Parts: sequence; C-alpha cells; structure tokens
Amino acid sequence: MARRAKTDARHEYVCNHWLLQCDAAYHAGSIVPADVAPARSHRSVVTDDHHDSPSATASPPVLSLLLGAALAASAATPAWQEGLAQDGLDWHGVHVGIEHDAQHRYTLAWPYGQRVIAPQPLRSDTASPLFDGLFAMAQDDLALDSVEAIRDGAFDHGQPIPCRCFVTGLKWPYVWTRDLSYAIDLGLWRFDPARSRNGLKFKLSGVRVTGAAQGTDSKPYYPMQDTGSGGSWPISTDRVVWFLGARHLLDDAAFAGDVYQALGATLAQDRQYAFDQRLGLYRGETSFLDWREQSYPAWTADEVGFIAQSFALSTNVLHYQALQLAATLADQHHEAKAATGYRNDAAALKAAINVRFWRADRGMYMSYLGGDGTPYDTYDLLGIALAVDSGVADGERARRTLANYPTWPAGSPVIWPERADQPVYHNRAIWPFVSMYALRAARETQQPARIAHEIASIMRGAALYGSNMENYELLTQGQHVDEGKLSGPVVNSPRQLWSVAAYLAMVSEGVFGLEENGLKGNERVAPKLPTALVPMLFGTRHAITLELPGRRITLQLPAALDGNLLVADQQRTQGNTTTVTLKAVQVADLPLRTDAPLYAPLAPAAPHVQAVGTHWQIRVEGRQRLYLNGMAHGDIDASSTLARQPGLACFSATRIDAQGLESLHSPTVCVGDTNRIGGDWPRQWTAPASGDWRVALDYANDHGPINTGITAAVKMLVIRCDGSAEQRLPIVMPHSVRTQSSSWGRFGTRAGATCRFTLDDGFNMSYLAHFAHYTGGQGGSDGPLNRAVVHDLLIAPLAPGHGSP
Repeated sequence: MARRAKTDARHEYVCNHWLLQCDAAYHAGSIVPADVAPARSHRSVVTDDHHDSPSATASPPVLSLLLGAALAASAATPAWQEGLAQDGLDWHGVHVGIEHDAQHRYTLAWPYGQRVIAPQPLRSDTASPLFDGLFAMAQDDLALDSVEAIRDGAFDHGQPIPCRCFVTGLKWPYVWTRDLSYAIDLGLWRFDPARSRNGLKFKLSGVRVTGAAQGTDSKPYYPMQDTGSGGSWPISTDRVVWFLGARHLLDDAAFAGDVYQALGATLAQDRQYAFDQRLGLYRGETSFLDWREQSYPAWTADEVGFIAQSFALSTNVLHYQALQLAATLADQHHEAKAATGYRNDAAALKAAINVRFWRADRGMYMSYLGGDGTPYDTYDLLGIALAVDSGVADGERARRTLANYPTWPAGSPVIWPERADQPVYHNRAIWPFVSMYALRAARETQQPARIAHEIASIMRGAALYGSNMENYELLTQGQHVDEGKLSGPVVNSPRQLWSVAAYLAMVSEGVFGLEENGLKGNERVAPKLPTALVPMLFGTRHAITLELPGRRITLQLPAALDGNLLVADQQRTQGNTTTVTLKAVQVADLPLRTDAPLYAPLAPAAPHVQAVGTHWQIRVEGRQRLYLNGMAHGDIDASSTLARQPGLACFSATRIDAQGLESLHSPTVCVGDTNRIGGDWPRQWTAPASGDWRVALDYANDHGPINTGITAAVKMLVIRCDGSAEQRLPIVMPHSVRTQSSSWGRFGTRAGATCRFTLDDGFNMSYLAHFAHYTGGQGGSDGPLNRAVVHDLLIAPLAPGHGSP
C-alpha cells in the first residue's frame, strides 16, 4: 500500500472510463474516471492470444467511433503531416492538445479526458511540447510498469510472485519472454538495466527432469517458451529472442556467464528438435504473431501440426542473430572451434533464408513457408525489419523489401495482406514496437520517408489515447472499432511494455540517433533525421537536446537544409555531453507504398483428389492455383487430371484475385500408398523399394487446449534399418481435439531392408523447473508431462524432389 500511495502522489491521471478501458486494476494504479459521460456497458470477449488470458473487456471508445466516421476524409499526404503539430494533433476531426509549465509538468487533453504527467527525471528539449510531453509520458508509463511483484492467473494460482522487474502492461501484469526481450532490445536496458536483467533471469530456467537435456551440459539453462500454441515449444520456437535482449546486458560478469551457458544449450537443443537439415531452416511459428487464425490459414485454429512443421522468417532471423552472438561470445571465451562452428552455421542459415523466403515477384521476404517449402503469399513487418536490421537482408534486397511493404496513413500493418474474415488484433493492426523495428530498418537503409512515417505513427497513437497502447486498428488508428464480429483490437492494453519501449527508442534512437555499438553497452550517436521533421522538432531553434541516464545529446542544425536527410557532420564529446552538428544530404529515397490492396482473397477448401486409372482427378471450386509437393503446379478451372507418379502426392490450392493477390493455402490433401503399422514398440517394417520415405504418427494429445499449455508431446523416433546408420527424427504431437497426424520426418533405406522403430523420450517445456509454478494446466505444479496416445506409424514413399529447392 505504501508504494501505491507514493504512486498516487507522484502523478495525476484522468481519463474517460471507456476511452482507455480503465478497469479496476487501472483505477488502483491512480487513474480516476472523468465524469463527462455515463459509463457504457461492457462486452466480454474471450481472447485467444499470446498471453493465455482467460478474458478481457473491450468497449468502443467515442474517439475510435469518431475516427471511423471520419475515415473517408483521410488524405494521402506525407505521414509526418498527418495531423501532427508542435503542440498537439488533429486526426479525423478529433483534437488532442498539450500544455506544460515551467517545471515540465505536462497536461495532455482530448475531448473526453486528460492525463497530467508529473516532471520526469529525463527529458527532451525541442520546439514541440507534444514530442517532449509524450517522452515524459513514456517514462511515466515505464514507472507504472516497474514493480516488485508480478502475477498471472496461470501461475501460483494468481498469487503475487516477487520480481523486481517490468510487467508487460496494465492487462498483462506478468513477465513474458518475447515481450520483455523485444522491449529490452528496443532500449529498456539503457533506462533500467537492473530491472531488465532481473526480468530476463526470471525467464531463464534449469531442468527438473533427470537426463532430459540430451546432448547438452549436465546442468543446462534455457529461456522459456511461454505457454502457447498447441502446448508451446517446439510449435513456437522464438524463445531465442531472449538473447536479443540479453546481449545488451553483458557488462555483468555473472549474468554474461549464464547467457553463454544458456545460449550454447538452447542452440544445441533447437538444432536437435527444430532444425531441418534439408531446407537448412528452423521450424516453428512466426515470432509474436501467434494467434493462429489471425495470420495462418483459418483451419490451423484446431490443427497446429502444420505450424509445428512450418518455417517462419522472423524466427529464423532470431536464430541467425543467436548464432552470431554465440560466435562472438565463443571468441571472447577463446573457444575458436566453437566460434567457427557457430559462424559457419549462421552463414549457412543466412543463405538458406535468402534462398527460401525471398519472393522476387513481390520484392519481399515471405512471412512463412509450409513444411515442404510451400511458398505463402503473406508478409509480416517484424520479420522483414529483423531481416534488415540483422544483416540477413543486405544491399538492394534490404531496401526493396522494406520499401515494397505497404503502409497506410495511420501507420504500417504488422501483417499484409489482411484477412477479411478475422477481427482486428494482429490482423489489420498497427503495433508500435513493430513500427519501431521498421524505423530501425528505415534508418539502416536510409529511407527518410519511412523514418518520418513510423515516427509520426508512434507519436500519434500515444497522443490519441494518453498512453502507449498495445495496438491500434490500421485504418483509423483507433484503439477499438465496432464492426460486429470483426471488431477490435480484440484486446488492448495501456502502457504495454514494448510500446513504451518503442516510444523511448523512437526518441533516443529514431530522432537523436543513439544506437549501441557492439556489446556491453557501448554506444554511438548517428542521427539519420528526415528534414521533413525539422519544422516540428526545431521550429525556429538552432538545436534540440536529449537528456538520458548518464549522457546528454545535442543536435545542431546546419546553415542549409538542401537535402532530405540530416546526418552527422561534426561530433564532439565533452564529459557526458555529445554535440552533433548536422549536415543535409540528398539520398535516393524510395516512396512509401500506399497503393496496395487491403485484403487477400479467402482461402479455398481442400481440393478433392481421387484415383482414376493411371491418373489423379483433382476438383476445386472455380479457378484456383494448384500446388503439388510444395511447388506451384499451375492453375486449374473446376477440375483437372494429373498422371500418377511414384511416391506421395500432396496437393493444396489457393485463390488469385483480380489484383494478383494470392490467398493462403487450403488444407493439404496427400494421396498415395501409405503403410500403417500398429502394435507394440519397437515396430518393424520392410522397405519394398529403395528411396526416401516420410514417417509420422497418428496420435491424440488431450493434455491441454489448442491455444496454450506446455505439454506438446515431443519424442525422438529412432530408426534402425539393415545396412544403414541409425537415424533419429524429432516427432512433435501438439495438443489436439481429435486423432491426427504428428509432424513428419524423412528417412532413407534400401529395398528389402528391415527397419525397426522405437520412440525415445524428447523434451518439452514442462521439463523446465520454472514451470513447477504453472497452475493453469497440466505439466506444471502437478509434475512434468510429455505424453500422447500413439496409434499407427505412417510410412509413405516420397516423390523425387519432394521439398527440394
């Protein structure tokens, strides 16, 4: 209570009850409803998102309704001009103003409420009270997210857990691996390194099952893959994002030792269970975009085996960055052989990403691929930005992939194209933290228009709602719009940690050019400021200043602004103060892509395939594009026939609209001779021919729901065929609502060889000691659980070239 009372005395926060969804917990955090209108009734919605929340409330704020009503008035003017002024903004008929006093106390006001922000320890000094006040507000949001204990209903029965760390946001008072790690990477390490490090330590765990960590140290540490799709890892494999945050905090020797140990163990484990040698990629879900039917085909809502088998751009780039970090740390530990191995693995992964994910006809990297390499005409901004920022995309590809990614006046969507049958959340939405990664990519590729666009979007969202919200609807930048079953964002949280980090990064990095230079907190000042922002930020001033922990940065204007980008001309540092004299340069900027269609066509039903003599007859509804074994086969209209070839034939189909956009794929239908082998283990089979074979298991796993949990069943299928070396294939059996097929592996043998199959234990998240605190499902406080009911072993011949480039 003492800390809460201190919080109340420190600042004042006034808002309308429905404008910011100020629930009881938020009231306790010193928000007072404004008595300006009667409270509206609340509508309960169940969210199926990455935080495993049982429910949340969402009501359409008046501001969002106004924005929606005025959408038709939006104009295709440059983003920095979209309503932003020095002392407020006007956005589709809604005015937000800001005032401040001599003590740097800011009052942000909109038609239905206001927020008063107390003086903050750090400040920006520009010609724009709006810019400076929102920087103060981000600090205040960060203070509210800084806690001594965390809680979540699925851990320790919702009781407080001591942790001097950051919570994820108002509606998410817990620590989640990806949210925290991305937020730290965006700069929170600079603002509170101790709290950042504590949060990362909380997400690092040892193993509670003896002998479960095959091929690693006897006492390994792993970052946790939070509860998620189909029972978590290895359906989702982006836990390596932990190292993206941890790399900034290696000045602490003990923590650096833990990082290096965990990095080696995690990379070895992911290589064992998630790496596909043939394609050279890591399997697993897109990072952060883990509400399946929002960005994957709708049929994955209860069939996540496809996701476990698939490959995501963002997750592979994160693995690339982890391998690069491992090589650097191995060098520092004088482990030359290990460093060379990591470096070679990183180079091979970069090459595979560029071969597999690059789509030349779009000039962009695809978001994900099917398990056999099937291309999907879908894209996500985080994956693309990470590819650029990491150096996976370089040269002209880096410039093109960002420039070709579409944007709208309010900002850049996190996926494109959108899904016409899904509500707003990841679909048709702006997420500020992703906008900040896009801003980084724009700085890397020197695209002033994109830099200005992302800065404007981040500023506008924070100003419109008096907090750094989790996300916004794409077309209006509303924090909730009413569209019946498509309403959304389905859930939204004020002071969302990575949104707060995005605003702080936009100021320190996006405007003032502060960026890390190597490891252990070394920094440099490298401004890349669009001259289009000079009127708002400088006004009639010659200089603007930023005060950060332990340093002060001043940017000085040149005599002439004869260019589109301001960069450093001269730089001097005296004590903790760095003064940069800017110069204007003209770069070959690429225009924002503002003419893209919004929606992709809906995915079709699965093609109907049946054997007719020596042919397969394929029937679809209307004209569709047919895919066979991961490759486009051609367009068909209603029906077609295809000569039967040896091996398994797997078909899917897509629709193409008049603008050339391709839908997501239908479910896949595989036909051909399949051997079903039941009985006790070990099971035995004699190969009728030489070649490659696909193997999977019919199974059922009812140990948790599709959208959460930690009990994906993970096993190692051991294959011993006469005359061949032992082959070991990881098999993943996600939570299921019916008997279905597991992930599949590939093995080779010769005709007449007898093969014996056994199942060895694998590894899942329930084996981590941390999940002894998990009380939201099986495999937690009741003990580890890695089981499924296994039925037949399925073996089918693979056609030559199946899944090949």
